[in-house]
Amino acid sequence: MDDIRMRPIGTVHNDVTEATDEAWGKVISDIRFRPELAGVADGLETFTHCIVLYWMHQTPPTAELRRRPRGRKDMPELGLLAQRARHRPNPIGITAVEVVGVTPDTVRVRGLDAIDGTPVLDLKPYYPEFDRRDAAVPEWARRLMEGYF
Repeated sequence: MDDIRMRPIGTVHNDVTEATDEAWGKVISDIRFRPELAGVADGLETFTHCIVLYWMHQTPPTAELRRRPRGRKDMPELGLLAQRARHRPNPIGITAVEVVGVTPDTVRVRGLDAIDGTPVLDLKPYYPEFDRRDAAVPEWARRLMEGYF
């Protein structure tokens, strides 16, 4: 399989310097675009939410295929692809966030679980018709997410 090359469209700017496993719901982040992309998000302010795809640059890829979520003994051992952990074969993050404001060079969002300096690969407007599903999660996942947002 060939390697895939991407160039970030921008960078996350916020006050968070270390990854954490809770309290992301109040975090306000600015996603600042590369100068040549000014205006790329025009119209995004008409949406309440967007999806941010980002590269978790301080998390090295892992060869580990199974683990307990967050290393917690009260969680089942699962394959990495059954988790939303930052330790993955490719450290790609994806989060649906609230759009707080848009300028030609910046999108301000609330609830992005990415630290300061994180490269952003793409933004997509949140469309309930595409993105919301009547989905069920196991009991352990509900416990794991308590306090995250």
